Amino acid sequence: MSNRYKVIWSKTAKLDLETIIEYIAEDSITNALNILSKIKTKTSVLVNYPMRGRIVPELKEYNILQYREIIYKPWRIIYKIAENKVYVVSVIDGRRNVEDVLLDRLINQK
Repeated sequence: MSNRYKVIWSKTAKLDLETIIEYIAEDSITNALNILSKIKTKTSVLVNYPMRGRIVPELKEYNILQYREIIYKPWRIIYKIAENKVYVVSVIDGRRNVEDVLLDRLINQK
């Protein structure tokens, strides 16, 4: 029997996803719902295979190895594993500079 993990979305990741879906829905609600479904499906595999994603390359350069990502182009779904939980921490447009996005979030954290 395999060890199952609980996938937990952070408030930030939920807001990221909501922003993405709302933006897409402005042009096509059907397309937005399809993308939402695919992103949720992509992250649902983390229940059984949390190590599936790669270590985030931009963070690896700084020896920050606890964050992994799975890709659903153009989005990068960033998460970390702790005990038997997977925390989805961000959904970032892969066309943006991840370092800039993360730095901005750290600076503007409340």
